[in-house]
Amino acid sequence: MKQGPSLWENGIRMGLIFGAVGVLLALIGMVEAFSQRGVISEVLSMGHALFLLVPVFGGYSATRRATRMESTYPLLNSLLAGLVAAGVLSLLVTLGNLVNLRKIFINASPALYRMLTLDMGVEGGPFPLLLCGALGGLLAGLFFLSPPLARRVLGTSLACTVAVGVLQDLLRPTFALWGPLSALNDWLYAANGLTHWGAASLFAGIALIMYLWARKGEALRTAFRQTSPAKQRSLRLAGWALLAVLLFVLPQVLGLFLSEVLTIVGLYVLLGLGLNIVVGYAGLLDLGYVAFFAIGSYTVAILTSPELGFFQLSFWEALPFAILLGVIFGVLLGIPVLKMRGDYLAIATLGFGEIIRILVLSDFLRPWLGGAQGVGKIPKASLGAIEFGTPQQLYYLILAGCLLVGFISWRLRDSRLGRAWMAVREDEDVAQAMGINLVATKLLSFATGAGFSALSGAIFASKLGSIYPHSFNVMISINILCVIIVGGMGSIPGVIVGAVALVGLPELLREFAEYRLLVYGAALVAMMLLRPEGLWPEAVRRRELHEEEPTDIPPDSPSGAEAGNRGKGKVSI
Repeated sequence: MKQGPSLWENGIRMGLIFGAVGVLLALIGMVEAFSQRGVISEVLSMGHALFLLVPVFGGYSATRRATRMESTYPLLNSLLAGLVAAGVLSLLVTLGNLVNLRKIFINASPALYRMLTLDMGVEGGPFPLLLCGALGGLLAGLFFLSPPLARRVLGTSLACTVAVGVLQDLLRPTFALWGPLSALNDWLYAANGLTHWGAASLFAGIALIMYLWARKGEALRTAFRQTSPAKQRSLRLAGWALLAVLLFVLPQVLGLFLSEVLTIVGLYVLLGLGLNIVVGYAGLLDLGYVAFFAIGSYTVAILTSPELGFFQLSFWEALPFAILLGVIFGVLLGIPVLKMRGDYLAIATLGFGEIIRILVLSDFLRPWLGGAQGVGKIPKASLGAIEFGTPQQLYYLILAGCLLVGFISWRLRDSRLGRAWMAVREDEDVAQAMGINLVATKLLSFATGAGFSALSGAIFASKLGSIYPHSFNVMISINILCVIIVGGMGSIPGVIVGAVALVGLPELLREFAEYRLLVYGAALVAMMLLRPEGLWPEAVRRRELHEEEPTDIPPDSPSGAEAGNRGKGKVSI
């Protein structure tokens, strides 16, 4: 008797939830605002894609939930969810045709209603939208039930095609700089969006590459492992050399704006690598991390700015002092919070960050720190006759800092100290019983992360030429923590991927600035639901969250050995 209600309840519930989300996106103006940007010329705009994805996600979620509940008819749930979600949007159109909703919701315009009816007008009725919703929900259900390889190939190809269409204003000028790519630019893009043939070819090409790599990638890796050590070393060196050349020419290829985006991402990578030591390696939740960023910035400002008149050192002369003060303050923060864990540690470190900001704003320290007016006339970093002033020049300074900090983090990860940090992260009591000095281990993690943060702050001060207290609020710490969570805690490549996803992409989409925080929050929620381990997680963390999935970690690798020891109840330090 209960099978009937449970059969329909899941699809209806998901449809109502995602239908409400679609109405929200429409009434706050996102659908109409995004309609100005075409993804595929004269076929699909970002606005149309936004509300058409509502029934698709509804159908996908309904199928996923039905599969977990071992329902007999998962596709029926997805079809019903897509139909209900589209029905909720249709009710908005019908209600808007009967009542002037614009008196309450300013974005409930006739242009919005035309979009929701697929440009057929209110007179055409809700049938086209209902049909698209049912079809989208059904396709989403089929997508979820398809083999993992098909999901990966189709999902990646579709996402890359949409991304190339959305970022056309940034990619087209880049293609135009290179003669061979100018013909590709004309073939790929129309006046607003991708051409029909360009979109189809791009989707098919990416799908083919993904499919071939999935089929032949393991064979290539096996063949690589079976080659002689000398040949493996040569291939690795060739790959690193190619990457180095690419990183070197990147700012000249991308232009001024994208180079500025790269510098911002690079600063967050520096900050993320430092916090990754504290949170990812040692498991100490630090919400006052921005304090060390401020200490590095203000140290360089005090030692180099003629506006204060105390010292007039160069950037390179002031840099060691900034890092040293960051390390000292990291130890000073760590001493009183050694016995704290979890939420209590987070609150204490949050208070430390606010104390630093309030001290900078105080009248007592105003003659030395500038108060609310900040410090200006900070000289740019220079190396001989080269001054790191423009974003394309500053890129190399930040790249050097990221490579240095990344190398140190990589060496520390599998060192004796790194294994001690990971043992503390897993269980402090067990780590102490094994002979690990908790005081020294925790203080070293705070000091190392603080030094990396101070380095980033020093470069930040040189980049802007002036600093102000409002640049060092608590949201910086929150954003950096989000970067390492989204990228994958404890993973060095994850920090880079997280910074690109959460810092780089919003900078590229500044034309939709009023909706950036909404998209930011939605991305975090989706991230926690779909990939709780992060975009590029550490191998051990991926296995902890997906114990039922097989892993391809070689048993002789450091991560594999550590995981094996942990599975036996032992951790090698």
